[in-house]
Amino acid sequence: MQLDISVQLDLVLPEPTDFLLQIEAAPLPEQQLISAHIDLSPTLHFARVPGQDEIGDRIWLRAEGRFAIRYRGRMGIERHLAEVASLAALPPHRLPGETVQYLMDSRYCPADSFQSFVNAEFGALQGGTRIMAMRDWIAANFTYAPGSSHSATTALESFVERRGVCRDYAHVLITLARASAIPARYASVYAPGVTPQDFHAVAEIFLADPEGPGGRWHLVDATGMAEAGEMAKIGIGRDAADVSFLSSYGPVGIDLQTISVTVV
Repeated sequence: MQLDISVQLDLVLPEPTDFLLQIEAAPLPEQQLISAHIDLSPTLHFARVPGQDEIGDRIWLRAEGRFAIRYRGRMGIERHLAEVASLAALPPHRLPGETVQYLMDSRYCPADSFQSFVNAEFGALQGGTRIMAMRDWIAANFTYAPGSSHSATTALESFVERRGVCRDYAHVLITLARASAIPARYASVYAPGVTPQDFHAVAEIFLADPEGPGGRWHLVDATGMAEAGEMAKIGIGRDAADVSFLSSYGPVGIDLQTISVTVV
């Protein structure tokens, strides 16, 4: 399938400000970049740097005043999908080195604090069956409530309040997976059907590869709004801090933010 993606951002920078932008869909084996173009207002500095784990690009920018960003892309999605519930988890000693960081606590995902809950609630389940039970538990116990969280909200706070947005749902699922010794990371994606349409956040879980030895990453959306075969990944990270669409190192305001994702 193919997705058309369109993003418009209008920023206000009251003084010369450095900021890091990550909004372009990443070219990957499972998602082909058919076309892409980004237009930016004149800048004081522009430099591309690799995203986390070399997935996607970040753009360093320095600008002042009103700053417009326009991005359009078309992606062909050919992702090999698996029935996550049927997959086994790899024992920790068999995990590849690059997944180890995704077992550990991070800024928004305090996994160590959830081990007792995970053992009590999901202790009878293993691997992908446990992951899908966690996803279903979040869906049954959380309320999707725009504006109910903020940039500092952690998975622990979301767990207590039982509400949030896609970012919070992803953080909670990632935290529960890591508390089960299953590597999990945060993926920023574009996907049709997301309401309201925005930069979307899902979990990516490392489980057995159904097509061979070892393991691979599998996308799981705790909100239920997006299907793995219809997502275009922008970037990944330990949590939202690693893959924010905009990280500013000075004052910035957002006057306009519109995103459109449609199936061609």
